[in-house]
Amino acid sequence: MVKHIKIGEILLKEGLITEEQLKEAIEHQAKEGGKLGEILIKLGYITEEQIIIVLSKQLSIPYATLGSGGLEPAADQNLKELIPYEFAIRNLVLPIARNLNSLTIALYDPLDLILIDNLKKLTGCEINPIITSRQDLLKAIEKYYGRERMLRTAIEATYQQETPEETDSEDALSLDKLIAKSEEAPVVKLVDLIIKQAIEDNASDIHIEPQRDKLSLRYRIDGVLYEVPPPSKNLQLPLISRIKILSKMNIAEKRLPQDGGFTVRTENKLVDLRTATIPTIYGEKVVIRILDRSRVPLELEKLGFSPQELRLIRKGIAFPYGLILLTGPTGSGKSTTLYAVLNELNSPKKNIITIEDPVEYRLDGINQVQVKPEIGLTFANVLRSFLRQDPDIIMVGETRDLETAEICVRAALTGHTVFSSLHTNNSVVAITRLIDMGIPPYLLASALRLVVAQRLPRKLCPACKEPYEAKKEMLPPEVELGPAVIYKPKGCKECNYIGFKGRTAIGEILLLDEELQEAVYKRVFSSEIMKLARGKGTQTLLESGLRKVREGITSLEEVLSITTF
Repeated sequence: MVKHIKIGEILLKEGLITEEQLKEAIEHQAKEGGKLGEILIKLGYITEEQIIIVLSKQLSIPYATLGSGGLEPAADQNLKELIPYEFAIRNLVLPIARNLNSLTIALYDPLDLILIDNLKKLTGCEINPIITSRQDLLKAIEKYYGRERMLRTAIEATYQQETPEETDSEDALSLDKLIAKSEEAPVVKLVDLIIKQAIEDNASDIHIEPQRDKLSLRYRIDGVLYEVPPPSKNLQLPLISRIKILSKMNIAEKRLPQDGGFTVRTENKLVDLRTATIPTIYGEKVVIRILDRSRVPLELEKLGFSPQELRLIRKGIAFPYGLILLTGPTGSGKSTTLYAVLNELNSPKKNIITIEDPVEYRLDGINQVQVKPEIGLTFANVLRSFLRQDPDIIMVGETRDLETAEICVRAALTGHTVFSSLHTNNSVVAITRLIDMGIPPYLLASALRLVVAQRLPRKLCPACKEPYEAKKEMLPPEVELGPAVIYKPKGCKECNYIGFKGRTAIGEILLLDEELQEAVYKRVFSSEIMKLARGKGTQTLLESGLRKVREGITSLEEVLSITTF
């Protein structure tokens, strides 16, 4: 229990202020009002942190900060029901944990006995205070209540008379009524909030997924999906319809997948949003891809490749002709690397043409074509036309079939530099994949110049990563780290308590010389080609990742999870 004590007396006793300074602050308080501690800070006689440390020691109250994790409320204790957001932000309090009839509360001013008495009455609990700074407390309150509060405000303002039964069915609303409801202010605001929050959280995708009795909302951040407080199931139809209207889709069509997109302006920048829908048994699922060029470095040096990897990549793309492949699973950064390479090669002296599905980033000085299969504008058809456009460099977003692969190979053999991507686990498997598609080995051996297999491990948050010594029993048999101190994630306010912040590239660079081209021509096994390449200095994806582990950039577990297959 906090006893009645005066802050001035405490600070005077600790020798942090003089009697003259205290007297001046009291006179200032008498004239203008306010709290004595805040006045002393304003006058420059003491800092907020000094006051907090003194109060913590004198009153035996724990001192917590965002960085220490001490302001993270316990989950599944219904703390928001005990203390509503409006009370928390008005009085600067945050519930942390409840144990039977005892409630731990983070406070800015633990000497405010009236506030503590009000908290007792509001919650029906005995109050155990902990002290923190005003700035940390405001951030913690907004983090705990903020996103859910924004969404809830928009939701509560909508359809208060409407019951779940009225919107459970796909046919419950007529088309006219659906359009009208999707354009009502609360729905518009809700969609805006969902998109704005995703952009602020540096999400790459927004997933809106209908379930039997709820609507799921998830953001993909640094390659991992995280759940966020979802809108009400009642809002499923108008919410999805609003997104489809913005994306210039047919809102009456719910039986077939659709693609669309739109652009938003936020913080004086334009962000492209690409939307895709698919019909599920509970309604249409929507995924919005966020294409924020300001967050994606379209420069090779900024992608994360090591100097040795960059040297090999640049050597490969310097050939005057040939086929260059980027490989990896979806979300491994292939497109970003392709754009960065094109950006580096872009010049008024070169005619660069791309065929993409979809065009993710618009590059000045490059002719970009969007695939439209519904009108016959396919990869293969456009590629044939490209060869009559006098190109120096051709980029094919993805090689999906034999026809496209054949045209890419023949274009590479007739004096063009051709870039494309494949979904394969490593670099040498790309060779096997193309031969299995039907490309003759003698043509592939002559055309192929470079294969880059890559992944995007998450980077450890530099503010909170923790060192530890890796023990041999923790490692798979093939992993050799040597005597090294490596790092693991912890979580802090800088990384939203995830432990990771951003991603970096690791690569397996296969640069084909005459010996490797001969091995391709003779259809040597993939393992033998890799052995030859390793003898010439090629590092595997795992080895590239382990270098990042030793440098403290990422964690061992992160690298193993994306490179072992």
